[in-house]
Amino acid sequence: MQCANMLLRKFVRSSVLPFAAQHGMKNGLFPLSRTLSISLCLKQEKSCEPLEKLDLDEWKKVMKSGLQEGVSETVSEPKEPSSLAAARETLEMWRLAGRAVPEKISEEQLKTFMECPSKSAKKKYLKYLHIKELHKKNEKRKMEEKRERRLEAKDEASNTDETKNSPFMSFWSRTMDKTYNWRAAQSMIFGQPLVFDMSYEKEMSLREITNMVSQLSMSESCNRRSVDPFHIHFCNFKEESLYHREFIKHYREAWDKLLITVTDQCYTEIFPKDKLIYLTADSPKVMKTFDHNKIYIVGAMVDKSIKRGLSLARAKRLGLETAALPLEKYLLWCSGAKNLTLDQMMNILVTLKDTADWKKALEFVPKRKYHGFVNKPVKELKKALDLMNTLKLGKGEEEVEKRFARNYHKKYKLK
Repeated sequence: MQCANMLLRKFVRSSVLPFAAQHGMKNGLFPLSRTLSISLCLKQEKSCEPLEKLDLDEWKKVMKSGLQEGVSETVSEPKEPSSLAAARETLEMWRLAGRAVPEKISEEQLKTFMECPSKSAKKKYLKYLHIKELHKKNEKRKMEEKRERRLEAKDEASNTDETKNSPFMSFWSRTMDKTYNWRAAQSMIFGQPLVFDMSYEKEMSLREITNMVSQLSMSESCNRRSVDPFHIHFCNFKEESLYHREFIKHYREAWDKLLITVTDQCYTEIFPKDKLIYLTADSPKVMKTFDHNKIYIVGAMVDKSIKRGLSLARAKRLGLETAALPLEKYLLWCSGAKNLTLDQMMNILVTLKDTADWKKALEFVPKRKYHGFVNKPVKELKKALDLMNTLKLGKGEEEVEKRFARNYHKKYKLK
C-alpha cells in the first residue's frame, strides 16, 4: 500500500499538476478550489488526512437568521390606529385633570368608550370602569388580609401547641385537673346541691336537646373550676332516653367519670320541699339574696319557641316555692323574654355564691338584652317612661299632671 501511494504521488506531481495549471482554469476541468485542496494534501509529509467538512446545516441556519433579521428590520410592526391613540391620550389628559379614570383599560373597553354618543356618556362609562377597578382592588386587598390573618392564626396555633406540649404546661394542666376534680369530689360530700330538672324531653326537639346537652357540659366545667362548686344533681333522668344518648355522644368514655349525681328520682323524693326553690323567669316572686341553705332547681330546657309557664306550672303542681332573678331591678332591660341559657344561669349562681354581688353576677347576662345597669330604682324609671309614653300619645294635660303629682314630689310638679 505504501508503494502504491508513492507511485500515485509521483504521477500526480509529474503529469496532473502541470496539465491543470495550463488548461484547468480555462477549460473548467479542475476547479481552483479542488486543485488547491489537492496541492495542500500533497504537501503533507505524512498520510493525507481528510479536511474538516463544512457543516451545511449550521451555515443554512445562519443565513436564514440573517434573512429574518433583515425582514424584521424592513417590515415594521403594525401601529395602533390613530383613533385609539387619540382616545388613550384623552384618557391620560383626564387622569391628569383628576377625573375618575381607570388605570388600566383594554382595547375593547377603549372602543366602547369611543362609541359613546356624548361626552357625559363617556364620563359615566369611565367612572363605571373606575369603580369596578376599585372594587377589584378592595377584594384583592381583603383576600391578602385574610391570608395574612390565616397565617398569623397558624403561627399562634403553632406557638400555643408548642407551649401546650412543653413539660411545664403539661404538668400544670395535670395538676389543675387534679385540683378541680378534688374540689368537685369534695362538693359531692359537703357542697350545696344544685338540681337540674331533666323532665322536659317531650317538650323539645332533637336539635334543642343537643343544644341543651352542650349548655349543661359548659355548666359542669364552669362549676368544676369555681372556688366552691355545687353538688350537681340530674334528677328525673331516665336511661336510654334522648338525654342519655346525647350525653354519651358528647362525653363518650368520660360520662361515667363525671363527679355529679345522676338519678331517675324526682327532687321532691330526695330533698325536703321546704328547702327547694324553683328558679323560673315566669315566677311573680323576685329573688333578693342568695340563700346558702336552700336548694335551687333549674329546668334543663332549651325552648326556641319560648313556651312560657312550663316550669312555673310544674313547680306549682309539686307545691314548690318559685323565684325569678332580679333582672329589672339591676338592668335596664330591652324588650324581649328574660330567659337565659343554662351555662349563663350557672355562671350567675356560682358568682352569687362566691361574692354575693348581683352586679358582678349579672354581667354574665348577654349585653344585647339590656341597655346597661341602672343607678336609680327601676320603679321610678318605669314611671318616667310611662309619663313619656302618655305625653307621646297625646292624652289630656290634666290627667298627666295628676299622675305626675301622684307619683312624684310636689317640687317637680308641672307648671
